[in-house]
Amino acid sequence: MGTLAASGLDVPVGRLGVLGGTFDPIHDAHLAVARAAKVELGLGAVLFVPAGDPWRKQDRRVTSARHRLAMVRLALEAEQEPGFAVSSVEVQRTGPTYSEETLGALQTEGHGQLWFICGADALSDLPHWHDPAALVALARLAVAPRPNYPLDLEALDAAVPGLRAAVDLLSMAPIDLSASDLRGARRADGSLDPRIPAAARGYIVEEGLYAGPRSEG
Repeated sequence: MGTLAASGLDVPVGRLGVLGGTFDPIHDAHLAVARAAKVELGLGAVLFVPAGDPWRKQDRRVTSARHRLAMVRLALEAEQEPGFAVSSVEVQRTGPTYSEETLGALQTEGHGQLWFICGADALSDLPHWHDPAALVALARLAVAPRPNYPLDLEALDAAVPGLRAAVDLLSMAPIDLSASDLRGARRADGSLDPRIPAAARGYIVEEGLYAGPRSEG
């Protein structure tokens, strides 16, 4: 079988994790969540899917998709984690990108069970996403704990029927790390946190990201 359009994987995967996000920039918490989901759920692969035009963040500036995609690719190439892959499907899509559209495209490629990997903060916000019921119908939810984000699964299930039964809570320890804090530190004093993978840090320096006028270029 040739390369699959949405996943970029050469063959279908029986148990596939999908980790979407802006990755602005990619950092160690993203990698840790992907590893935890892969191990705990027995995933054959974890697909990192950088968002193209994230509609939930249209009220703020987001670094160009080409830069964010490049950083994820460089980080995963250096990481050499078996089963980690990156897809450009949302970057290539025109207009706002919706997670359920990506999951639907992956489903048509012949993959088996899909897991949408997210943090507890994202799950708490899920009722406000575009067509959350469609997302829950397409994939199970692998949820990583986040500091100060207690989950009310009963309330979430009332808002999105079937959500509670689709949740798989990961047992990893919460990681207090956010891309916005990493960007803020870079803009404040030019520092690059070591929790950003080294390959991505090198790219950030080369492209002048997060440090001034070119930061969103």
